[in-house]
Amino acid sequence: MASAAPVVPDSKGMIWCGRILSLLVILALAFDGVTKVMKIPSVMKALASLGYPKDLAVVIGTILLICTAIYAIPQTSVLGAIVLTGFLGGAFEVHLRAGDPALECAFPLILGVLIWLGLYLRDARVRALIPLRSNPFSR
Repeated sequence: MASAAPVVPDSKGMIWCGRILSLLVILALAFDGVTKVMKIPSVMKALASLGYPKDLAVVIGTILLICTAIYAIPQTSVLGAIVLTGFLGGAFEVHLRAGDPALECAFPLILGVLIWLGLYLRDARVRALIPLRSNPFSR
């Protein structure tokens, strides 16, 4: 069923802003995944403080890298955004349960918003699914 809501038209600036934003998120998530796979001591200490066994670092890092790769591929970016949203929701819960400071708790949520914002700016299909209107009561 097609939406009657107007879709934000493509502009080169908007598309490039979305690409750059998505690239920054991809780089941050890839860095996080690689540090877990490589078992960097400070990362291992942080995982232990959150209650994770050391054996799970590689598993968590691999899952994060796979989800990030799915997001990075344009044809599967929506699926990648969905699975990364779930992953980051879990990260938010873990930080919240551990009693971490507000910024550490909010960081996964901020990344999740940036994932969808980057996708929204660069993909007309997402803009068609999430129409933003200045006046929701006008038709």
